Amino acid sequence: MIRFQLASRPLASIATAVMLTMTCASASADPQKILIGSTSASSSHYGYFVAVSQVINKQVPALDSSIVETGATMDNLRRMDRRQVDLGLVTTNVMHHANAGTGDFSGKPVGSRLLWIYSLAPQNTIVRKDAGVKSLADLNGKKFNTGLKGSATEKTTDAVFALLGIKPDVLRGSTGEVVAAVKDSRAVGYVKSGAGLKLDASSREIATFTPIDVLGLNDAQVAKISGGMPELSMVEVPADAKNSLPAYKTWGFGVGAAASAELDEKLAYAIVKAICEDKEVQAAAFSDAAGVDIAEMTLKFATSPLHPGAIRYFRERGLDVPARLVAK
Repeated sequence: MIRFQLASRPLASIATAVMLTMTCASASADPQKILIGSTSASSSHYGYFVAVSQVINKQVPALDSSIVETGATMDNLRRMDRRQVDLGLVTTNVMHHANAGTGDFSGKPVGSRLLWIYSLAPQNTIVRKDAGVKSLADLNGKKFNTGLKGSATEKTTDAVFALLGIKPDVLRGSTGEVVAAVKDSRAVGYVKSGAGLKLDASSREIATFTPIDVLGLNDAQVAKISGGMPELSMVEVPADAKNSLPAYKTWGFGVGAAASAELDEKLAYAIVKAICEDKEVQAAAFSDAAGVDIAEMTLKFATSPLHPGAIRYFRERGLDVPARLVAK
C-alpha cells in the first residue's frame, strides 16, 4: 500500500505538470489583441483600415486586430500616447510635428513611429479658368478659399501662403459653401486635397460646371517650401487629359499608419510585411491603393522616423532607407 502511494505521487505530479504545460502552451498560442484607430466611419479611409485589420488577422497569426472609429490623426496619436490604441491612421505632416515636438506638439514630442504610407494627399489649388489667374502670385487680393474651415488643408495652406507671401482675400466656409461660391464666381477658387493623384469629387463637380486650371509651384517656391516646411512633401501630379490639365507640382502629405512606441519590433515587422505584400484586400477596399508599391511610397514621402520593424522589412527588400527616416 505504501509502495503504491509512493509510486502514484510522482505519476500524479507528472500528470499535473503535463496538464499545466499544455495549458501554458495553449495560453501562449492565443493571439495578442491590438486595437487600430481609424477615422470617421463615413470616410473611405475607415474602409481602408477595415481591410488592414483583415490582412493582419489573416497573415499575422500572433495578432488579433480590431478597428475603432476615432477623430483621425490627432486623436489617434493622443490615444497611442495613452496606450489606448496600438496602431492608427496618421498624416505625415502631423506625424512630423508629433515626433519633432513642434506645432501642436510643441515641447511635447510623442514616441509613435510611422509604419507605412498608402495614399497621397496633394493640395490642389483649383481656380476657374475664366478668372485669369495663372500663378499663385495672381491670387493676391482675389476672393479665394484656402481649405475647408477648420481642416488640415486650411491650416497648411495658410502657412504655405504666408511663407510664399501670397495674400488672397480669404473666404472661409464648408466644402459645399465654397464649391457654390466658385461656381457662381463669388470666389476664383479654392485649395482641396486630391484623391490620390486625381482630383477629388468636389473639384470634378466644379470642372463639369466651368473649365478649371490647377496652379502648380515653380522651382523657387518648391525650394522655399522644402526648406521652410520640412513636414510637407513635394508631389508631382501627372497630366489629366479628361480635364485638360497639364502635369504640375504641388505641396502635400502622405496618409498612412503609425504604431505606438510600445509595439514590439517583430510584430511591427510582421504587420508591415503583410501590408506591403498584400495586392488585393487593400485595393478592393480603397481604390487609390491599387497598384501602389507601399514600401517605395513610404520611403519617398515619409517626413519622420520609421518604426524599427518597418525599417527591417524595407532593408530586407533591398531598399535604401534614408538616414532622415532612422531615429537617432
